[in-house]
Amino acid sequence: MRAELAEVELMRRDLEREVVGRKVKEASAAGMAALPRYKNRKQFTSQLDGVKIIGVVRQARILLFPLDSDDILVVKLGDGLLRRNANKDAEAPGTEIVVTFTQGGQLRLLDPDGTAEVAVVPKDDIMSEFPELNDPAVDPIDTPLAWLDFRDLLAGHSASLKELLTDGSAILSIGSMYADEILFDAGLRFDRTSDSLSTQEVRRLYRSLVETLHNIIKYRGTTLEDRDWADVFGEPGVYDQHLQVYGRHGELSPRSRSPIQRTKFKGEWTYFCETQV
Repeated sequence: MRAELAEVELMRRDLEREVVGRKVKEASAAGMAALPRYKNRKQFTSQLDGVKIIGVVRQARILLFPLDSDDILVVKLGDGLLRRNANKDAEAPGTEIVVTFTQGGQLRLLDPDGTAEVAVVPKDDIMSEFPELNDPAVDPIDTPLAWLDFRDLLAGHSASLKELLTDGSAILSIGSMYADEILFDAGLRFDRTSDSLSTQEVRRLYRSLVETLHNIIKYRGTTLEDRDWADVFGEPGVYDQHLQVYGRHGELSPRSRSPIQRTKFKGEWTYFCETQV
């Protein structure tokens, strides 16, 4: 289950409170699926013996845990999730990595699809080892823009608004579902080009982007029947109660008496209302 950008930020905030300052007693790996940079599991787990986590940083959808050893524990989530557990908790299927603290339970990586990657690298080598951390795309959570800068960003990219919000070229991808919600809230069609917006429309889109991301975090992500998101404590999110168009095709739009529509766009379902222009 891929966590989208706002949900990874929620994970970071929770883990900042939960694991910073904790000392690692031991680490274990179920296999090599999440350790492509290593020859064996011990080569990885030995790097964590006795170290203390001193921070949690998010770069796009990658979580970085600076250690007091001057190394950084890097977790590329892929479709995986991080989970806080008591030592006695049964391991969920797909548990790949378990970090046990001297006090305060465990941190586990759940990755049943085998898409995550974990490594410990010297902090001076972090950018060369993971060049994707140099991604120039704007992080709309970590780097809030003045609306005038946002206007200039849009003007410099002649792309559909749905692409702008999801392809990661100008703005870090926030995910198809959340892009639909932002565009509905802003009253803009998914296929409008980003350089065609009026000043008022730019302001509406910027406000909707910021407010929607804030609310996704506030309501702790979206858990649906076909989307088994859970936070680091294993609790489902409740943003599904605030979805306005996603997954609601055929229902009456909150903004009109006409039904919500959906269409395939770039290979994914896109949900919208006729009031979007």
